[in-house]
Amino acid sequence: MHAIDRRDRPGPAQTAAISAAILELLLPHRRAAERDLEPGRESVADFPEQLDRVADFVARGEPVVFALPGFPCKSPNPAKVLGHLPDEGERLSLAFLDGLCASVAAVHPPGARMLICSDGHVFADLVRVPDAHVDAYTDELRAVIADNALDRLSVFDLRDVLGDDPTGPAGPRTHADKRAWLHARHAPTLAELRAQVRSDEDTLRLYRGITRFLFEDTADFPGTRSALQRDCRDRAYGVIQRSRAWSDLIAEHHPRAVRLSIHPQRRGADKFGIRLLDAPDVWATPWHATVLRRADGRARLLHRAEAARLGTLVHHDGRPSHFHQAAH
Repeated sequence: MHAIDRRDRPGPAQTAAISAAILELLLPHRRAAERDLEPGRESVADFPEQLDRVADFVARGEPVVFALPGFPCKSPNPAKVLGHLPDEGERLSLAFLDGLCASVAAVHPPGARMLICSDGHVFADLVRVPDAHVDAYTDELRAVIADNALDRLSVFDLRDVLGDDPTGPAGPRTHADKRAWLHARHAPTLAELRAQVRSDEDTLRLYRGITRFLFEDTADFPGTRSALQRDCRDRAYGVIQRSRAWSDLIAEHHPRAVRLSIHPQRRGADKFGIRLLDAPDVWATPWHATVLRRADGRARLLHRAEAARLGTLVHHDGRPSHFHQAAH
């Protein structure tokens, strides 16, 4: 990846054409919001925010920078995942993202790079995952990227903003301190968010989706089902507050990046929803599911219990990795 010499940079018409061609590469992988009519029939003109941001890099002759919040940590529910470390789902997803960046170079020689904005520490207390598991997960992500020479990818997390030394200079030291700092500086108030959930369909859908995930991920709640539902609804507001705060922090540190999302997004939104792997659920991600390798080689994300029913467990480097479905 390299920048183009100033003399060779494209003019306005060529910049527009190249930017459209780059966005065309993303369209087949778009994670669309349910409200979109005729998904798959969109054109690049439906995404002016993304076109403008891509064009900024193209016009300057620079690699396009995509920012994708996600890859936080594994679900704490053992019925959904194989453990707390990245497995085949993350390996395939990271390889897909690196390949997507590589494909950009065919139409824009400087290529592209993907910033994985790993947000596990942002939400760890709300999703009930130990911070030590988040550290181990994120460190393993970096190892997967290095070991597989996925050179177009890099990881950005709270440690890059606030440091990783609890004995360092004054400021947020513990993970809890860092979450409090982020929330106080960037999160919307609970009253503002509740009003948005009542008035905005996209925010309501997000709130319901996160509530469902929290409910499914809770494996050892001591109270009743109705008490768990109330608890998850409360935590869902906190997750969205922190998500907004994390989004603002990413924008502060990477203001020009083309913003992607692992959540479904409508046409014209400021983020472009992207699907990492095939799954029956539009909300499914590698960190909330397990890979089932079909007999034809295709990979599909399913809950661990379902994948185990259909396939045989496969290990990678001595750890459970995914399930393989034999040919019938």
